[in-house]
Amino acid sequence: MSTPDDAELERRILAMLETRARTSTICPSDVARDVDPEHWRPLMEPVRRAAGRLVDRGMVEITQQGSVVDLATVKGPIRIRAAG
Repeated sequence: MSTPDDAELERRILAMLETRARTSTICPSDVARDVDPEHWRPLMEPVRRAAGRLVDRGMVEITQQGSVVDLATVKGPIRIRAAG
């Protein structure tokens, strides 16, 4: 599969969130695996960057252990949820 562009990753994040309850979250790996189930690991950082762009537009929030965090400084696993 070809590498998805930035806009495609953003669309995938938003599409996945639309299928969930408003307060539900998704993991970047959910998006990466949806794009390429066999070679998803290299997509993790591009998905995180796509989520960051959506944060900048006020469309999503990045959380860790249920609290909103700054993607630029957070370490470890994150979750993505629709901005509310």
